[in-house]
Amino acid sequence: MNSNNPYFAYSFGMADDNESSSSFPIGETAQEKGLSYVPKCYMMPPSQRPSLKSEFANVPMVDLAGMNDDNPLQRSIIIQDIANACRRNGFFHVINHGISQAILDGALSAAFGFFDLATEDKEKIMSNDVYKPVRYGTSLKDGEDKVQFWRVFLKHYANPLIDWIKLWPENPPDYREKMGKYTEEVQKLAIKIMGIITEGLGLGPTYLSQNFQDGVNVIAVNCYPPCPQPGLALGLPPHSDYSILTIVLQSSAGLEILDIQNNEWRAVQDLQGTLQVHVGDHLEVLSNGLYKSVVHRVTLNSQKTRISVSSLHSLGMDEKMETAKELEDEEYPKRYKESSFSDFLKFLHENDIGQGSSFLMTLKNN
Repeated sequence: MNSNNPYFAYSFGMADDNESSSSFPIGETAQEKGLSYVPKCYMMPPSQRPSLKSEFANVPMVDLAGMNDDNPLQRSIIIQDIANACRRNGFFHVINHGISQAILDGALSAAFGFFDLATEDKEKIMSNDVYKPVRYGTSLKDGEDKVQFWRVFLKHYANPLIDWIKLWPENPPDYREKMGKYTEEVQKLAIKIMGIITEGLGLGPTYLSQNFQDGVNVIAVNCYPPCPQPGLALGLPPHSDYSILTIVLQSSAGLEILDIQNNEWRAVQDLQGTLQVHVGDHLEVLSNGLYKSVVHRVTLNSQKTRISVSSLHSLGMDEKMETAKELEDEEYPKRYKESSFSDFLKFLHENDIGQGSSFLMTLKNN
C-alpha cells in the first residue's frame, strides 16, 4: 500500500487484449453472468488485493435512544461519542435509530428483487451518464474502466421523494413502495444525525439544517454477486464519499475501512438492525479537517450475493459547501476550497476514481 495515498493509482496494463474491459459490456459482465473464474481485467495487482482475513475494525456503536430523553447528560455523551468517531476514522454504527426492522428488510427485499430481474428489464435504465438521475450500471463506468469491479448498481435521486419516485424502476412492483418508505425514514435520520454532528463541532444543532433538509439525496443500491476468486478482485476500489454524510444498510458483511491510525484495512462486522454512518468529503471540508472522510473499499465472497443501500446526503445541486468560518483562525487557516455536488459530478465525468482519482484531494489548499 502507498502510505501517502490510500486511493492508490492503478498503473498496470491489461494482460490480454481478449479480456479488456470492453469485452464485458453490460448484460455480459463476469459478475452478471456468474463466470466461474475472474477475468484478468478484474484482477487487482498483488499488492492491492484483499487479504480476506482482515481484523475487525473497532467501530463505535452509538445508541440514539438517548437523544429522545430529557437527560442532558445522556445527550452530551452521544454528541461527544459521535464527535470522537468523526475525528478518528469518520465512521460509526447507530442503533435505536428509529427505522423499523420491517422497513429495513423491505428495502433489502426490494433491492434483491430488482437485481433478480431479467437483463432486458434493467437495461431500460442502463447508462454511464453520471448526470442521469436514475441509472443502472456495472463496475464504475461500464466498459470504460481500466480495471473492472465486481459490482452492479442502481442509482436514483430521492429528495424530495415526490419529485423523483415516479422515475424509479416500475419493477419489481413493490420496489417504489418499499424503497420509498426506507428513503423517507433515512432522510429523517440523516437530518437528526447532522444536527448532532454540527452541535459537536460547536456550530449548534440547526447549522445548515434547512440547506441539508432541502439538499440532494442519492440512493445507491449496490449488488455484489458471488465471486469465484474473491482474493483477486474488489467490489469497489478505495474511495471516500462525495457526500456530507452517507448512511448504509447492508445485507451482509463486505465493507472494509482504512484505519488511519495504522494505515491498515479493517473489516466491518454486519450487526443486525444497525446502520453505518460515513463521514463524507463535504463534512471534512465543513469541519476544516477536524472530521475525517472515511476511506473504504468493498471486498467479495464466493458464497452469496451482498446488497448495500447507501443514502448519500449533500447540499443542493449547485450549493457550495465551504469551511465554517467559526472553525478558521490564524492557527487553523482554511484548508479546503469550496465545492458543490455538481462540481463532483463534473469530476466524476472527467476522471476515473478506479485509478485513484480523489475528489477530496482536489479540494485541499496547497
